[in-house]
Amino acid sequence: MSPSTAEPTADYEYVPVRIPPGTDRVTAAVQLSLHAEYGGWELSTVRLHADGTRKVTLRRRRTTGRVPLPRPAL
Repeated sequence: MSPSTAEPTADYEYVPVRIPPGTDRVTAAVQLSLHAEYGGWELSTVRLHADGTRKVTLRRRRTTGRVPLPRPAL
């Protein structure tokens, strides 16, 4: 799912992020920290698959009447 097709809910908007296999934990943590600091995203769920892929769902409060914050790049 691309960031442009994130599924909004009443209070939050969600976006999936895929972290490829072979990415170490420190690099993944830094990537997610940057999304949190500069995009206003917070961690919703993390799934670690058998092949080493991490599928992360980020969320942030929906804003009305303001310029939207950027979505994370996949």
